[in-house]
Amino acid sequence: MRSFFIRALDVMLALIGLIVFSPLIVAAMVAVWWQDGFSPFYVAKRAGRGEQPFEMVKLRSMVKNADRTGVASTSNTDMRITRVGHLIRRYKLDEITQLWNVLKGDMSLVGPRPNVLQAVANYSSEEKKLLTVRPGITDLASIVFSDEGEILRGSSDPDLLYEQIIRPWKSRLGLFYVENRSILLNIRLVFMTIIALVNKPAALDRVHRILVKSSADPKLIDVARRDKPLPAFPPPGMADVVQSLHAS
Repeated sequence: MRSFFIRALDVMLALIGLIVFSPLIVAAMVAVWWQDGFSPFYVAKRAGRGEQPFEMVKLRSMVKNADRTGVASTSNTDMRITRVGHLIRRYKLDEITQLWNVLKGDMSLVGPRPNVLQAVANYSSEEKKLLTVRPGITDLASIVFSDEGEILRGSSDPDLLYEQIIRPWKSRLGLFYVENRSILLNIRLVFMTIIALVNKPAALDRVHRILVKSSADPKLIDVARRDKPLPAFPPPGMADVVQSLHAS
């Protein structure tokens, strides 16, 4: 019954969102196409619920064929990001088109962010639990790590740095959501995501209160504050910090 109401809420809000934001989507599409003459959309293969692959639709923020470089993580200084792309990423416009995936049933408004198939292949058995629900446009980790590009800025190996200081905590926040998901939590997270766009500290404070009230792992609560450098840590279900992308 809970899943039915979550799905009904997804469909209703996705329809409303696509209608309300259609002028913005069209304007962004024209800007991306005008810039280089290529399609304004980037269709990315991601792992969905039950590890089933699906095609996630995003407004293109990078040069054409940027995904063929072999680099999955993106810093704010990544040379593959276009001028229009910086605006798209700054205001999360590439997330709006994913409402189409929500409408189709590939995704939910709220859930662990969908990952590339290669990354999912390296999940621990604990992280595999993230794939028991539909992936989402937003979740706790989307708020806590909304500045992911800034965190990876200047790194000579952004993929490895991501594995060491972002993946461990992002996965734990996703697992927390899976274990505590509810219609009320979904509504709160949608609201908090909007707040984060204009006042991230206020949104982080709400994340902190949710984690504390639910007696989450103290280490996770501390990291979610985002008031100190992110510590390297093993991914959930693993004993060691990732040292090589081939051994994760």
